[in-house]
Amino acid sequence: MKPILVVTTETIAGKEIIQTLGIVRGNTIRARHVGRDILAGLRNIVGGELHDYTKLMAESREQSIDRMIDEARSLGADAIVGVRFSTSVVATSAAEILVFGTAVKLAP
Repeated sequence: MKPILVVTTETIAGKEIIQTLGIVRGNTIRARHVGRDILAGLRNIVGGELHDYTKLMAESREQSIDRMIDEARSLGADAIVGVRFSTSVVATSAAEILVFGTAVKLAP
């Protein structure tokens, strides 16, 4: 399987975009764990990083990127440009990570 280049820029240095295939996206919705919330509350008192949440968000971003790449691959894309992330709360204890960009074909 050929790798797909994923960039936040609108262009790719040294490459020519020859076709725009359209918007591609990937998302995941993750719920927090009650036990983690209790520990997070305690951490809030003393301060510091919430490692469990950091790990959860990192995993969520990676899963969303993988889903976006799968969609781009199904379109025959060589790259995804203009990649952006969005996060939103969808329920009291759940958040969505959305990643989106434009799938493109590059000149050989």
